[in-house]
Amino acid sequence: MLASLQNPFAFASRLLLAVLFLPAGVSKITGFAGTVGYISSVGLPIPVVAAAAAVAVEVLGGLALIFGFGTRLAAVVLAVFTVVASFFFHAYWSAPAEQQMMHQLMFYKNVAVSGGLLALAAFGAGAWSLDAHRGQP
Repeated sequence: MLASLQNPFAFASRLLLAVLFLPAGVSKITGFAGTVGYISSVGLPIPVVAAAAAVAVEVLGGLALIFGFGTRLAAVVLAVFTVVASFFFHAYWSAPAEQQMMHQLMFYKNVAVSGGLLALAAFGAGAWSLDAHRGQP
């Protein structure tokens, strides 16, 4: 029975993961100055370039997941991006005591999301994808 749900589940996982990234990327575009300021606040170099890169990864990666186009590569890029961003923006081990729990939850949520992305990279987008129509596994 579960084998018959493989393609709907793969499609649902792509959409649910994209819900995290596409709106975040769009909000970075609409609030670009704030994004640059936030990146600067954690001490990352060239914050304007970092913000533009984050927008590109989140928007293009989110769209790739939705349409199932270049899914394996997009999932790996998003997974790496998410883990790296977590170390800079959710470093709960160095956050003030009153913020540690929230950052710890966000950090481990991002780790789990990365795990889902890596599973998508390993098993592909499923038959309901542009990758499948292009003959990509």
